[in-house]
Amino acid sequence: MMSGKYTSIDAQQLQGSVPAVPDSRPATVNFADSNLQTFPPSGAQGKITAASGPPRDADDSFSKPVSGSDEPQQGGWFQTFTIAAYKPYFDVDTSDVLERIIDSLFPFRGSFNEKTATNPDLYGPFWICTTLIFVAASIGTFVTYIAHKLKSKEWDYDINLVTWSAGLFYGYVTIVPLCLYVILKYFSAPAGLVQLFCLYGYSLFVFIPALCMSVVPLDIFRWVVAGVAGFMSATFVALNLRAHIKSAV
Repeated sequence: MMSGKYTSIDAQQLQGSVPAVPDSRPATVNFADSNLQTFPPSGAQGKITAASGPPRDADDSFSKPVSGSDEPQQGGWFQTFTIAAYKPYFDVDTSDVLERIIDSLFPFRGSFNEKTATNPDLYGPFWICTTLIFVAASIGTFVTYIAHKLKSKEWDYDINLVTWSAGLFYGYVTIVPLCLYVILKYFSAPAGLVQLFCLYGYSLFVFIPALCMSVVPLDIFRWVVAGVAGFMSATFVALNLRAHIKSAV
């Protein structure tokens, strides 16, 4: 009896000594507005912006640093030996190259230099010369093979055709524009060296289909095709140089 009484008393004392826990509500945390700024994506994507494009005159081609480049810049002609100096001249896409090739096939327009004045490229001339080298070597080998077979003679492949083709076409695209650039500078006619490389490089494209047509075993036809291709190439170069020099005077 006594133990039950004390037990009920102790239970009442414990209930009175423990404070009641009030209903807890979820705490709200307020964050201050962030001071970070969001920047929209740059509009120039894919191609180098015009501000970092190649200069028109070749005197400034390798002396001005290319903006936006992570590589260390060096002034003067030391820039010529860096990869960053040549990046703007390979900043073309397929549509640009095709448009310039089409212009080279219509030499009487004379607007090639105007279209490429702000963005001359070396990509097209390099691949045109390389393609022309292998086409000339392969077509020449095929023609000599057919000629020996018709005469029932023994035929041996001449690897020197590739060497001679490379020396001829690369030398033409490099040495002739360089000499012309020196002459124009001597007479104070403004002309960019890279622009001359671009002009002479694209002028050789007409010889690729001409060489493909030379497989026809007729000497007169081959001479006619070669003459027409040479005339178109020379006219393309002459008219564009004349228009360029007249506009600069």
